[in-house]
This record gives sequence, structure tokens and C-alpha cells, in this order.
Amino acid sequence: NTQIIIVAGMAATFAESFSMAAVAYTSKLAEADYYQSEYEREKWEIENYPEGEREEIKALYESYGFKGNVLEEIINRIITNKNIWLKVMMEQELKLEKVNRREAIPAAVTVGLSALVGSFIPLIPFLLLPVRTAIFGAIIATSIVLFVAGYYKAKMTLGRNFVKMGLEMMVIGMLAAGVGYLVGSIFKV
Repeated sequence: NTQIIIVAGMAATFAESFSMAAVAYTSKLAEADYYQSEYEREKWEIENYPEGEREEIKALYESYGFKGNVLEEIINRIITNKNIWLKVMMEQELKLEKVNRREAIPAAVTVGLSALVGSFIPLIPFLLLPVRTAIFGAIIATSIVLFVAGYYKAKMTLGRNFVKMGLEMMVIGMLAAGVGYLVGSIFKV
């Protein structure tokens, strides 16, 4: 029944979109909180155990190949300014970048809307075609959109491997859909 498929699909679409948005929101907040806790810990260590932190700076720059007088000069320049020292510890030792908690809402909106749009694509054939034909239409439409998204992502980020990344996203997305179908079949839903 087309109506049942559309209603179930819409329910899943909105639930998934909200869930994905909530995960993006809470993940961004967790990133910001983690950064802040590490920032405070590093700041405390610089204040209370400067020699230990100096040794960490030394080990870090030794790993970059610096030694002797050049290494000592780098260390001394860094540790004379506590703000720079803290910045080096955060960015180079811990590999952390500051995350603004205000980024959580835009991240949630972006992810939620993306999930919403992406989830509507397999439903469109069911609005236009009989159920048996719509199933194949949904598979084809979804495969094409996943391929194009992977291709576009590769073009914008890597600048290479467009077809490979398109195929990768399509295969992963269709495998996920297949797992969903399999679970539904097992539970006769």
C-alpha cells in the first residue's frame, strides 16, 4: 500500500532527521567541552609543573628534528609567553583546535536538513509510481544521489578520485539501506 509506505517513510524521515540533528548538536558541545577541559588542564600544568611542561615542549620539537642551541632557543621563546606556550601545547601536542559552543546550532541545522532532504529522495518514486515500480525507482534514485554526493565531496575536498569516492559513498549508503531492508524483513515490518 503506497499510503502506508509514504506515512512510514515520512515518520522515519522526521525521526532520523531530528536524531541526526540532536547528535550533531551534542557532539559539537562535547567537542567544545573536551577542548575547554584540556585547555584548563594544560594551563594548570604550566602554572604548577612548568619543568614537566617544558620537557614536553622539548620532546615535541626534538621529534620535529630540532636539537642543540636551536632547540633551546625555540623552547625559551615559547615558554616566555604563557599564552603562546598554552597554544603550542593545545595545537601541537594535543592536536586540538578551539571549538565554539555557538557552532552547535548551525551544525545541528545543517545535519538535520541534510538528513531530511536525503531521506525524502527514496520516497519520491512512491509519490509518482506504483509500489513495485517505485521500489526500483527508489533504489536507482538513491544510488544516483549517493554517487553524485560522493563525487561532489571528492571534487570539493580531495580534488581527485571523483568516481572512486562516488562509488564508495553509493556502496556504503546502499549497504546501509540493505541492512535496514534485511532487518525489516526479519521482523516482517
